[in-house]
Amino acid sequence: MNVLFVLTGHADLGGRPTGFHLGETVEPWRVLRAAGHTVDFVSVDGGQPPMIGHDRHDPHQTAFLADPEGGELIAHSRRPEDVDPGAYDGVYFVGGHGAMWDFHGHPALHAIVRSVYGRGGVVAALCHGPAALVGVRLDDDRLLLDGRAVTSFSHADETSRGLDTVVPFSLQHALEKDGAHYSCAPDRHAHVVVDGRLVTGQNPQSAAGLARKMAELLAQ
Repeated sequence: MNVLFVLTGHADLGGRPTGFHLGETVEPWRVLRAAGHTVDFVSVDGGQPPMIGHDRHDPHQTAFLADPEGGELIAHSRRPEDVDPGAYDGVYFVGGHGAMWDFHGHPALHAIVRSVYGRGGVVAALCHGPAALVGVRLDDDRLLLDGRAVTSFSHADETSRGLDTVVPFSLQHALEKDGAHYSCAPDRHAHVVVDGRLVTGQNPQSAAGLARKMAELLAQ
C-alpha cells in the first residue's frame, strides 16, 4: 500500500530554527517499509524542507538521509497540491513546531485527509502534526475530530518549554475545541491513541508505536 508523509516547510520558531522532526520521520518510515508499504513525501512548500532532530550518532537516521527513497526523496519533495490523494491508503503528518504555522487550515492538506479517510484509509499525526487535522470537515460536513479520542504535544509541555507564547495557538486546546477527547502522558513518555482509522501520538517518543498501529490498520 501507499502512504504519504507530510512535512512542514516552516523554519522559524521565535528566532530559533524549526522544521520537520527527523526522528519522527525515520522511525515510521522504517516500520512501514518493513511492513511492505511504499512511502512518498510532500512538504508544504516543496523542495528541501527545513529539518530538526538530526542525531548524527543514530545509524538509522544516517542511512535514511542517504537512501534514494528516504532523505534524497525528501530533498526533492512535491507540494501537497501536486499529488493525487486517491493514490494513497494512508497519510501521516510528521511533527515539528513548524507544523503549527503551515499545517493548520491548509486547504490541500484538508483535501488529502478527506480523501484518504473517506475511502477507508488511515490518517495519522504525531506531536505537532495534528495541527493538520484541526478544522477538517468530512464529506458530510462533520468535523473529523468531533467525539474522537486523540493526543498531541500537550499545552503543559509547550508551556514548560516557554513556547506557549511563541506558537500561534494551543494545539491541545484547538483539538478540544473541535470536540476531540484529548489525553496525554507525562512529558517525554510515549503515548499513542487509536480511534478507528485515526492514529495520533504525543511526542517523538511515540513515533515507533504510532507507526506500528498504522501498519496494523493498513493490514486490515
